[in-house]
Amino acid sequence: MPTTYASEALKVLRDPNQFVWYVITLFAFVVYVYAVEIERKNWNLVFAGIAFWGMDWFNEIWNGIVFHATNYAPVWGAPGKTAYLILIGLNIEICFMFAVAGIAFGKMLPDKSVKILGIPNRIFFAVVNSIFCVVVEIVLNAMNALTWDYAWWSAKMPILIFLIGYLPFFLMSYWVFDMPTVKKKAITCGIIYGVNILAVLVFGIELNWI
Repeated sequence: MPTTYASEALKVLRDPNQFVWYVITLFAFVVYVYAVEIERKNWNLVFAGIAFWGMDWFNEIWNGIVFHATNYAPVWGAPGKTAYLILIGLNIEICFMFAVAGIAFGKMLPDKSVKILGIPNRIFFAVVNSIFCVVVEIVLNAMNALTWDYAWWSAKMPILIFLIGYLPFFLMSYWVFDMPTVKKKAITCGIIYGVNILAVLVFGIELNWI
């Protein structure tokens, strides 16, 4: 039987009556961020952002599958106020945030050869930024904006949130950032989104699990 939080999320899942006009403003902001980097031909940041966003979609899809499999709760839920709940743990506001987060975090990167405290800076920033994101999630959870129903995914056990919820996002994004050619970046991002699209077609449209 679904938890209270899961039940609340299900009530508004993909309900078009939730729509609020600020969604258009958020969408325009995302378009602007990418347009600026494309205009500058800053393909490292463009594809780093796309990869980061794609990794989040992958996590959100399997999170929805977890809820279907357990009929208890997703690993994380987003039952709070939203203009549109896309998946049980992904609202439109979170979606647009992750769309630009990869670009924002990519702007922090120095030259690849630079080490910080003796650590390759890509690893350093992946770890530090993941910790920062986990702290933000803990705050959101304290406000019941982002909900957790499993003891192994909670403020008291944040290690999995760090290892699964964020670290792969940053490692993938920075890996794509450093790829030597636009072609390799595009192929890698294409694979990420190909997996996501296939998962949506199978688990979403065909099986209606998410």
